[in-house]
Amino acid sequence: MTSSARPLLNRRLAEFGTTIFAEMSALALRTGSINLGQGFPDTDGPEEIREAAVRALRDGRGNQYPPGPGVPELRTAIAAHQRRRYGLSLDPDTEVLVTAGATEAIAAALLALLEPGDEVIALEPYYDSYAACVAMAGATRVPVTLRPREGRFRLDLDELRDAVTDRTRLLLINTPHNPTGTVLTCEELSAVAALAVERDLLVVTDEVYEHLVFDDAVHVPLATFPGMRERTVTISSAGKTFSFTGWKVGWVTGTPALVTAVRSAKQFLTYVSAGPFQYAVAEALALPEAYFDAFRADHQRKRDLLGDGLRAAGFEVHRPRGTYFITTDITPFGEKDAHAFCRALPERCGVVAVPNSVFYDDPEAGRSQVRFTFCKKDDVLHEAANRLQRLAS
Repeated sequence: MTSSARPLLNRRLAEFGTTIFAEMSALALRTGSINLGQGFPDTDGPEEIREAAVRALRDGRGNQYPPGPGVPELRTAIAAHQRRRYGLSLDPDTEVLVTAGATEAIAAALLALLEPGDEVIALEPYYDSYAACVAMAGATRVPVTLRPREGRFRLDLDELRDAVTDRTRLLLINTPHNPTGTVLTCEELSAVAALAVERDLLVVTDEVYEHLVFDDAVHVPLATFPGMRERTVTISSAGKTFSFTGWKVGWVTGTPALVTAVRSAKQFLTYVSAGPFQYAVAEALALPEAYFDAFRADHQRKRDLLGDGLRAAGFEVHRPRGTYFITTDITPFGEKDAHAFCRALPERCGVVAVPNSVFYDDPEAGRSQVRFTFCKKDDVLHEAANRLQRLAS
């Protein structure tokens, strides 16, 4: 028997509970609402890539345990993608590691690189797994808040510098940034790189939305800046780029020493996963540039479609330059509690969204912010916009 005096859940995870995505998706199912909360597409990706997975299954490739670092075809394709798009030269045998999505990559990187007592600086609001992974590593998270200014959420570089202490081990950078949709500029990234070099910090970069940048925004990996190649763990995945989020194929790139460290933790998490899908993603990464251009243009159009609908409904809309999320503010409705607003929204309008307040250490910082996703079919976005018009009346 267990002692009733001791909680079953360890203290490092006690603060987290059920993720907001599970909570709001369950609410969508229960109420029959349109789910614009959790970020997953409602259509599959390219048919030829799905058929590549079927072909791998039928040919018996990946049906048993694949190699621990990932199948060679995928590691080679990842290295080729990084070289072709960003000029980064990687050895697929020693500098690429395939993971069970970017979420496992983040967990493995933080578990491998952090010691209890280390501090990790993360851009706030942040994807909810960041805080949990930092806690599991026994480290302390230190938020640096992105704040809306001049049309987008911006990083205060002075605040970032002031957050670094003698205990700071690592910067956790996400660009394009979920949930705000901001894309760090070359000037901002250059300043982050200079700080990391000056203070001898490791950097983990979450770049899963690298192919979803809009307008004049450009995604530039932090590893391309001077002094950063040897201190940066770069993370990305196939789910967001190819609309197969259920396949859970992600990857880590970096120097042999960094990748070896991350693999040391990863091997005791999933060990391996998604065998047949790895072969399909290898083919996906070699798709012609026309695919990536059309993918980006289609999502920019969807962003504008939903953004116009949200403005017409009365929201203050922060126009994203990346990802497939729009952050809004509900103060024009005379409301300030995003969590209460999102819980009531299905009954009011038949739409589900996510309160950004759960992505802040201090919920008050994002108390009036609500996030919607636009990676849905046009008719779904039109219907959601029509339903949200009830708020305007």
